[in-house]
Amino acid sequence: MSAGYPIPAGFLEKETEIRKSRFIARIAPVHGRDQVKALVQQAWQEHPDARHVCWAYQIGQPGSAAEAAMNDDGEPSGTAGKPILNVIQHKDMGDVAVIVIRYFGGIKLGAGGLVRAYAGAAESVLSAVGREVNRPMEKVVVSLPFALEQPLRHWCQQHDADPAEAVYGEGVTMTVYLPEPAVESLVSFCEANQLDYHYPDRVE
Repeated sequence: MSAGYPIPAGFLEKETEIRKSRFIARIAPVHGRDQVKALVQQAWQEHPDARHVCWAYQIGQPGSAAEAAMNDDGEPSGTAGKPILNVIQHKDMGDVAVIVIRYFGGIKLGAGGLVRAYAGAAESVLSAVGREVNRPMEKVVVSLPFALEQPLRHWCQQHDADPAEAVYGEGVTMTVYLPEPAVESLVSFCEANQLDYHYPDRVE
């Protein structure tokens, strides 16, 4: 992953109320879609009575993002996810997810009102969150048996690494983002446990 663009410094939540509807906006740094899905699931777990949980994210360099997506979660098409993503794209920030939880207050806002509400909610957290410059991170994909998943996750906690995605089949295929100085230690962990690993973003 390339260095040198702003990312959120951490998690932040802000709430606004528009015509009795509550809009709870959350922002967090992310490296992959699995993290976004986990944040959405967490939002539903913490707000099971919410009407909608809408979101958008982009990963990579702002202006030329490697990946971006959005979701209206039942709101009229184009009135929630797209406004959130538009605000993200205007904020010059990468590796970012914004989730907006809505409690319906009984008054319909109309398409234009929804666009303004979701854009405003996204703006509130994007403007308030601290920024930091992303560090050079290496992407390593490790294949391992189920028994070693927790030891690898524990290793990640100790080395400031992010086990961003895990795919489960006969075993686990885990995508790990980690600071470049920690790569040698991960290689030692893999070789000590006879695990296969590769660097998908490297040009050989």
